[in-house]
Amino acid sequence: MTGRRLWLASVSHYRRHPLQLVALLLILILATALWSGVWDLTRQARQSLQQGTGLLEGLQEIRRQDGAPVTVADFVTLRRAGVCVLPWLEVTPANGQGRVIGIDPLSLGCFAEGGQSGLPQRIQGGPFEDIGRAIESSPNTPATAGFRLMASTAVTDLPSGYRNVPAEPRLATGELADSFLLNLDALCVLVLLITGLLIRSVYLLGLSQRRASTQLLTRFGVPAHRLHRMRLVELTVISLLGAVPGTALGLLMAQVFAQGFGRVLSGLFDVTLVGNAITWMACLPIPVMIGLVLAWCSFDGREDDTGRRRRGDRGRLAAVVLLLGIVGLILANTLVLVFAALALVFLGVGLLTPALLARGLDAAARHTAKPLRLWSVRELSVMIRRLGLPVVALQFAAATVIAIQALVGTFETTFYEWLDQRLQGDVYLELREPADLPRVEGALSGLESVAQRYTVQRDRAELTQPQPVSVDLLALPSDSSLLHHWTFLSAVSDPWSQLDRGQVMVNEQLARRLGLATGDRLSYRIAGQAYQATVAAVYADYGRPSGELLVAASSLPAAFRSAFTSVTVALAEGATPADLRAALADALPGVRLELRDTASVRGLATRIFEQTFLLTRAISMLTLVLAGVSLLVLGWVFFGTRRWYFHLLRVWGVGRRALRWRISGLSVAVTLMACLAALPLGILLTWVLVARINPLAFGWSLPMAVYPLFWLQLVVVAGVIGLIIAWLIQRRLDERPPEPVTVGQLQGAER
Repeated sequence: MTGRRLWLASVSHYRRHPLQLVALLLILILATALWSGVWDLTRQARQSLQQGTGLLEGLQEIRRQDGAPVTVADFVTLRRAGVCVLPWLEVTPANGQGRVIGIDPLSLGCFAEGGQSGLPQRIQGGPFEDIGRAIESSPNTPATAGFRLMASTAVTDLPSGYRNVPAEPRLATGELADSFLLNLDALCVLVLLITGLLIRSVYLLGLSQRRASTQLLTRFGVPAHRLHRMRLVELTVISLLGAVPGTALGLLMAQVFAQGFGRVLSGLFDVTLVGNAITWMACLPIPVMIGLVLAWCSFDGREDDTGRRRRGDRGRLAAVVLLLGIVGLILANTLVLVFAALALVFLGVGLLTPALLARGLDAAARHTAKPLRLWSVRELSVMIRRLGLPVVALQFAAATVIAIQALVGTFETTFYEWLDQRLQGDVYLELREPADLPRVEGALSGLESVAQRYTVQRDRAELTQPQPVSVDLLALPSDSSLLHHWTFLSAVSDPWSQLDRGQVMVNEQLARRLGLATGDRLSYRIAGQAYQATVAAVYADYGRPSGELLVAASSLPAAFRSAFTSVTVALAEGATPADLRAALADALPGVRLELRDTASVRGLATRIFEQTFLLTRAISMLTLVLAGVSLLVLGWVFFGTRRWYFHLLRVWGVGRRALRWRISGLSVAVTLMACLAALPLGILLTWVLVARINPLAFGWSLPMAVYPLFWLQLVVVAGVIGLIIAWLIQRRLDERPPEPVTVGQLQGAER
């Protein structure tokens, strides 16, 4: 037989069954688009993270000895003393997109003369721009906030009153950001696993339908190894036809999601997403997807007698793997180990689910006396075994959606409760110049429209014990009743009174990072003054990875200068924000204030954090749709192979309507069993996300919560998929019944 005719004979299967080719290509395109889109975003994020960590290489920061923040006057003093320094201002633009670093380009000349010739090239483009434009891009940020002076590490002689410290990023969040990206990558690996299951199930169905023609070609003298090579070429071509457009679609999806993803990175990890040109790394999903398809589909998976005898051994091995995975989830202390243990859990569950469901049905059949019910249970057992791969894929996808929904729902509920306790007042006043605080407080105290208020001051503090680290500083009045509604993760009795006595509070991120707990002692410096205090409480601080130290405003040293100051105001009954705005305009002419009601602040925070889980929601839902559509296609095809047996029921006297109900029951039962089997896995995955992965990836923990109403929605979706399968097969019941097709023809084994 000539090569051309042999190829025509081989691919003619897809002419007879075009739906299988469409299913393969659809699965490949959607899965590749999902993975390549997230891969490109995480690739850009890692490059941006690497670029950000290298910005301060070879630099040190110059600070004042008295602890006061440096200003432009200090820059002038140092330059006149012959010290080569670079003004460095980090701001967030008004549009909230990323981070901008303002520098003085003229000051770079002395670095080149002093042996730092690579610095001017390293800090060109990306987040850098002229310091004047940086200030203009963030009009609501005080010009002194975030202002720093950088010098070469070779500079050692400084004028009196100044000291040098290692230059560190404002937020040391590289490890957390990398964990967050690893979290997304792991979700994509799960998508690839589900994709492999679906592709293998579709391809094995095609192989079973082509087995007779393959045997015929072998009898005509075509060597088996040649048929195997042709099959590999066929798989490669199909993979290319799906992976190439899928990768292009994924890159387009990455561009669509880039803006929101960049806001998430900037808000959570202080990482600016810098767009990178498309390189060969962006096309990596193509060879990976081809390799995945070849690895999963290059063997037909037929089971011989020895394999059937070892089925029990495989079940015991799967149980051991599942147990090891659960133990690993409990004991793992790094994100990589957690994902490895989770992979063992998925492997064990995937191997056990079809066998356990089938055994349960077999046991139910032994206790069934009615013939038709016995036939239905036995038929359902056969379907679970033969549709094992797509059933497991739907189970994995449904479990992932359950866990993601629980994570997002819990996060939203917890975050809104946290916002409620943080936004106790009605109006939020932000001072453009912190030095205006005494005038603002004096004016507010004389207004009848103001019922209560408290001042928020922010800057930086230096921890010296238990380990040296720079942290955010938050100063609050300990006697404000607006703050006494806070809930703490752990606290001593009456923590606000203890705060007034000199104790401190720390956020969860700092407590986790340094292993701090209530009652621990720590040492710190504020504006050059040393303190020692006991931790009175640990509080939740969602949405920021940086460590934070909370002290009483009354304990601040006289030399303290706030980098950011705001006042939260509770209005008197009947007063409005407009009334307060007008009164302040009359009482404080020339003072620049930004007045916002707390509803607008809440709306801004909500919009930012909705972006955090947008990708995970999209990935999980599209994966569920992919698995559901694939099970629909495979179920329809498999039901088509059972039409002969359905026709026999008609011959034996089962009415048309009764047969339709029975077929509907079978198809709905398959999808419902897959969905119900996903519930325990989804609950376990929920616990892993909120209690194990989330603290490692974001730096804070969430309470465990489940949402049964959402489970019910998934069950309804599974039932709808089953009804669609039943409707499709019922349309073919009136056709001439086909020749009987045995299960042995489908999977190489007799029923």
